[in-house]
Amino acid sequence: MIDYLIVGSGIAGISFAEIALQNNKSILVFDNDSQNSSKIAGGIYNPVILKRFSEVWNAKQQIDFLNFFYPQIERRLDIKIDYKTPVLRKFFSVEEQNNWFVASDKPNLTPFLSTKILNKNYSGINAPFGFGEVMSTGYVDTNSLLQSYQHYLMENVLLIKSKFDYDQIEIKENCILYNQINAKHIIFAEGFGLHSNPYFNHLPLDGTKGELFIIKAANLNLDCILNSSVFILPIGNDLFKVGATYNWKDKTNATTEEGKQELLDRIHELLDCDFEIIEHFAGVRPTVRDRRPLVGSHHEHKNMYILNGLGTRGVMLGPSLAKALFETIENNIPLDTEIDIKRFNKRK
Repeated sequence: MIDYLIVGSGIAGISFAEIALQNNKSILVFDNDSQNSSKIAGGIYNPVILKRFSEVWNAKQQIDFLNFFYPQIERRLDIKIDYKTPVLRKFFSVEEQNNWFVASDKPNLTPFLSTKILNKNYSGINAPFGFGEVMSTGYVDTNSLLQSYQHYLMENVLLIKSKFDYDQIEIKENCILYNQINAKHIIFAEGFGLHSNPYFNHLPLDGTKGELFIIKAANLNLDCILNSSVFILPIGNDLFKVGATYNWKDKTNATTEEGKQELLDRIHELLDCDFEIIEHFAGVRPTVRDRRPLVGSHHEHKNMYILNGLGTRGVMLGPSLAKALFETIENNIPLDTEIDIKRFNKRK
């Protein structure tokens, strides 16, 4: 009997798999590459919502834990995926500068917002009002993480590349049977694929489509992540990842002309240099109506769990949520009521 059968190997599934392995638990992961939101994610971790100058929910705890978590994965896989990189917010007016200073005085934001206006000259960026710097930021190379971790799982015969068939589940009192696989617990971490899951598809996972570019800008000299109406993330060789749009109606992975034009308009607000689009891609983020993740156990089947709804901040949320779920299962430590799916079960 294995300890955990995990369905999905995006950020959520990998986070739980890693927590389980760190605690010497046996796992088996199912994935058929049907979801791609983790693959196209910007991978940025940033404790501040720069649109409103407010703190990300539980930001300090998430940042503290990811600073432990990703180095563990780097050692396991012998790769580099975590890049500590400043996030700069371009100011468009004196009023925005003043709003920044007001926000930096708030106790929960003081550790994260620099009180100095950065007047740095970047070629390709016209910023007469300067920049504000966010601290404790960086990005995770999600492409490398997913590919390398899946390769590691396959090498150790811990990954089955196959569509998961919910009809094959047999629920026993103390275990789950699936095609002759006997598991103590099953973790569903399918992202937007949750809508096909008969055990949890009553939960309000909306899904928000995002479109992104890879652009080439030879004259853009940027050594940080620029974040305003979109983010611009340098990835080397004059290439930059740029995103993202938000579409609450379209639930497909297809790129659109509307998304392309929106990104172009926003890039032109930030950059003052030529660039070319190298790649344009899209995916549906697993988002929730109340902007909190979906974590917890099924209301009837107590050895069946969900880890979903990471939204736009998967690389920040994934590790700490996986740890919280693991500690709930193994040590009966209650989940934070803000993330526990019981908040919806009570409304049924």
